[in-house]
Amino acid sequence: MAFFSSSILSFSTLFLFMLGIASAQLSSNFYSSSCPTALSIIQGAVNTAVSKENRMGASLLRLHFHDCFVNGCDASVLLDDTTNLKGEKTAVPNSKSLRGYEVIDTIKSQLERQCPGVVSCADILAVAARDSVVKLGGTTWTVPLGRRDATTASFNDASKDLPSPNLDLSALKSAFRKKGFTASEMVTLSGGHTIGQVQCKIIRPRIYNEKNIDANFAASIKKNCPSTGGDTNLSPLDQTARVFDNTYFKDLVKKKGLMHSDQQLFNGGSTVSQVNTYSQNSAKFFYDFGCAMIKMGNLSPLTGSKGEIRTNCRKTNCY
Repeated sequence: MAFFSSSILSFSTLFLFMLGIASAQLSSNFYSSSCPTALSIIQGAVNTAVSKENRMGASLLRLHFHDCFVNGCDASVLLDDTTNLKGEKTAVPNSKSLRGYEVIDTIKSQLERQCPGVVSCADILAVAARDSVVKLGGTTWTVPLGRRDATTASFNDASKDLPSPNLDLSALKSAFRKKGFTASEMVTLSGGHTIGQVQCKIIRPRIYNEKNIDANFAASIKKNCPSTGGDTNLSPLDQTARVFDNTYFKDLVKKKGLMHSDQQLFNGGSTVSQVNTYSQNSAKFFYDFGCAMIKMGNLSPLTGSKGEIRTNCRKTNCY
């Protein structure tokens, strides 16, 4: 495992070079002088939060994804609505499902006491996502740092840019392609669903109406997800949802994907081979996941003099 981790770190450096990211923009040692304890503070808070509630690891990973897919990794997802701003929190893909805001608040407060005005909320999200995966037994990767925080957010963009769990394979490919991802990277990032839970209202159409689902599996999920009512009842996204592993892909092969969009990855289409590979080779999935997360974390970051470093992740400094 130690060899694998060092390989990830080495590849991360090469991957960043290939992306052409200048050191003046994002750098893994961005806070080495200005806030040398930043990473340890974030890791400590994440470990505490995930130890208290295992599901929080998945929530923090999802929070980073939902931030980056809407106008880049700029912490816009954290901004509360105001009289002048209708932000992303109340958009359908986020409302009453996105969580982990309080953990980010705790981390930010600790960092402001240690290094006031230095560490961005966007960087906190990126590091917290990585640390969550590691805490749950998954891979690691080097997180490039130096993002700054947006001063605005977009309800409309959050409503249309985030992939729906009801999408078919072609629509999934299109949604990820618009953000610069290949179909292969889309499959890799979908593997993040190996942790966490999903609400009944999201999976009800699949478990009651679709045919490409294991009958016994569907029956077991129905016990906690009735045909009417219980909309917010939770079911684990895979059979080992408390651990970051490759069970998600094993489940897809067995027709036990919980969301429609998940099972689309193994439904006779072009992504079947990759799902098969990941189901049999967790090291390959881990390696690819680290690379894909680096790429996702580099979606349109604000750097230099753009944006700001918020002192409170929920509101802009001029509020």
